[in-house]
Amino acid sequence: LWRLGYCARLLKTNHFRTAASNTSFPAVWMLLAQHSGRIPGLFVVVKKNTLFTMPETVEDKTNPELYLPHPGVRGMTLLNREAFKRTLVVPALKVKKEIVHSVLKSLKQSVLQRPGLKRVVEDPEDEGSRFVILDPHKVPEFSLGESEQQVLKQLNVLPEVCRYQLELSYENFKSEEILRAVLPEGQEVTSGFSRVGHIAHLNLRDHQLPYRHLIGQVIMDKNPGVTCVVNKTNIIDSTYRNFEMEVLAGENNLVTKVKENNICYELDFSKVYWNPRLSTEHGRIVGLLGAGDVLFDVFAGIGPFAIPAAKRQCRVFANDLNPDSYTWLLHNCRLNKVHTKVKAFNMDGRAFLRGPVREELSKELPLLGEGHRTAFHIVMNLPALAVEFLDVFRHLLVGEPCSPAGLPTVHCYGFSKHSDPARDIQERAEAVLGTSLAGRCSTFLVRNVAPNKEMLCLSFQIPADVLYKRPCP
Repeated sequence: LWRLGYCARLLKTNHFRTAASNTSFPAVWMLLAQHSGRIPGLFVVVKKNTLFTMPETVEDKTNPELYLPHPGVRGMTLLNREAFKRTLVVPALKVKKEIVHSVLKSLKQSVLQRPGLKRVVEDPEDEGSRFVILDPHKVPEFSLGESEQQVLKQLNVLPEVCRYQLELSYENFKSEEILRAVLPEGQEVTSGFSRVGHIAHLNLRDHQLPYRHLIGQVIMDKNPGVTCVVNKTNIIDSTYRNFEMEVLAGENNLVTKVKENNICYELDFSKVYWNPRLSTEHGRIVGLLGAGDVLFDVFAGIGPFAIPAAKRQCRVFANDLNPDSYTWLLHNCRLNKVHTKVKAFNMDGRAFLRGPVREELSKELPLLGEGHRTAFHIVMNLPALAVEFLDVFRHLLVGEPCSPAGLPTVHCYGFSKHSDPARDIQERAEAVLGTSLAGRCSTFLVRNVAPNKEMLCLSFQIPADVLYKRPCP
């Protein structure tokens, strides 16, 4: 005990003597070791008022990984929540419970701010006192600055920082921290996902697959309302736009409800295509429509364009080749009470354009007068293939062209990996249509799908010389 007291005094003297030269706290610790003969590992812990040994790495308050889980979880593939427990020594102030609020307000820059951890804890040995936990990164040397000490003196609080034994468990760590601690060092950590109702949808990399069930369980634990986690196991099928998936955690129930732009949809996520990242784009296109307009949705899915358009008093013709999408489209039309305003079809996209679309345009366009207000929109949201369908519009109608203002507007989606994606998708569309769209189209960047891969929407009115085939004299 005499040697420990002597070492403490020596530490204080040498630490302040070398402060001007930025000597680090661990370096001073080594100086103390030269006099004591060993590196001390004994610290007084106020929580239990006993002596305990703590590794020096835990005491290094400059460590940016201070709050990471116990290093022993590295490589875990089956989730063991108990293995994440860890004890840290953090700075704390002992104050009377009557002035706790004042202390928190006065030292708000130094008090622990980490979500899920209490800033104020009871003193088991004194009912009238509380421990205010300080941020180890803000108080790295277990001593407050001059300004904080003055504030505490005004509150009649002894500005003496004690060491508190803070216990962390699985519940205290964020999903990113847990996964970073489990996966091999240097490997990418996936904590992002798409939320579809109660389902969390992941796209895991190959190196993450051995940990997939653990990742799924962590995602479900840390996100209230998620009761099923799935991982895509193959690329999207271009025909039906669905993909195979594996349930990683939770219930095997893939029928769910979603709400987008104040409209509710129900779907079987394993059988139909749904992407929550397209909600803004759905709203943008629907915002272009007015009451009485006509919308032809060539690849309608379960209705994210068709149903809100019908809500805006548009006449809607919606088609999808996938029989499951067609079934859920009908279901969602009834669910949103627009089934009388939507004509649904279960056809190939080309057959839909050459059948119901051509029939309706042939009937409606000749009736348009100079003061007409009806606008015709054709949405083709099949980014992988939609551009290839544009050849259907070549001489789709026969007769004299309608007024230029009445020509249908096409919104065609596509992917591009080109350095100039807007020019790329326009040139591809021009090649299929057989005409130039220069000055007659606009391109909208929808979202970044992957590195160097963009999803775009090309909007244009079909040129009359493309849409119409003039009858022979």
